[in-house]
Amino acid sequence: MSEGSPAQLRIEGSHVYLAGDWTLGRVDARVPALEDLARRGGGHWVFDFSGVTALDTTAAWLIVRTWRRLAEQGAGIERTGLAERYRSLFDEIEGYAREPLLPPPPPRPGLLATLGRQIVEGFDELFGFLAFTGEAFLQLVRVLPRPHRIRWRALFADLEEAGARALGIVGLLSFLMGVVIAYQAAVQLRLYGANLYVADLVALSMVRELGPLLAAIIIAGRTGSAYAAQIGTMKVNEEIDALRALGVSPLDVLVVPKMLSLTMALPLLAVFGIIAGVLGGMVMAGLLLDLSAGVFLDRVGDAVSLRSFLLGVGKAPVFAVIIALVGCFQGFRVQGSAASVGRHTTLAVVQSIFLVIVADAQFSVFFSWLGI
Repeated sequence: MSEGSPAQLRIEGSHVYLAGDWTLGRVDARVPALEDLARRGGGHWVFDFSGVTALDTTAAWLIVRTWRRLAEQGAGIERTGLAERYRSLFDEIEGYAREPLLPPPPPRPGLLATLGRQIVEGFDELFGFLAFTGEAFLQLVRVLPRPHRIRWRALFADLEEAGARALGIVGLLSFLMGVVIAYQAAVQLRLYGANLYVADLVALSMVRELGPLLAAIIIAGRTGSAYAAQIGTMKVNEEIDALRALGVSPLDVLVVPKMLSLTMALPLLAVFGIIAGVLGGMVMAGLLLDLSAGVFLDRVGDAVSLRSFLLGVGKAPVFAVIIALVGCFQGFRVQGSAASVGRHTTLAVVQSIFLVIVADAQFSVFFSWLGI
């Protein structure tokens, strides 16, 4: 066979005879035959290259691919008549074929690039939250003068979920907090004969700080996360887009009822937590200091003024608005997957608790500046 003749492939039993010019321009016609050969399965195949006059990388790769498919089916491969100048070509291709082709690892960003990206993402989230807050309050202003536009059924359902069903956990943790404060105070105060002042310490700490703050932290973990998960799941299921397609504002349906219900529920929960905390302190004072309930409650009435009570409970609506806005905002930021729902739900809890504590610190500084 003269050089430059078309590639030839002949199969006789388990022998495969190759001849002619196996190069890029001439091997295309033999690809179907190689594919058919690769599907024949196991056995022992002998490839005879004695008639091959030219061989390039493309043809060699096609042949090696056929060998690999036969080997995957348990076939044995033998090659004969291969010219010495082609052996290194096959060895090179077979070596690459055995190693998985992995994409190169992405370049690792430097410290400054990572820091800069986090700062940009932080400012982007901050501006997004401020814009969302403005839109929510604007929608609230539009709805309040027209009560018929308020989704009362959703509001009462949220009020039951965020308020009534949270009484147990808020009351229990506040009671235990009162027990802890009274116990720690009793250990120190009885050294100085100031047993009676444990009532002042428990009552003022629960009324001014711990009652509203503890209720807000519990609601942030319990209700704020639920808001984020609910809205995030709706966004994954494209229910938010469906509301917009129907001409219904998602803020009107989802955000405004949650803001109103939580603003009503959290002050009541804070009052309930204050009562439970004072009760816990009274129980512990009776056990450790033999302080009667009547004396304890009389001292509480003298220590806690109406102004202190209103200042403590007055922080709760602000905490409620923060929790509702952060939970809803993170829910709207969910994008396309269940993992995103979980990530933004976690962010809703963390950011709500952080902002609640920051707001409480600002209240403390402001009240101290006013002398109250």
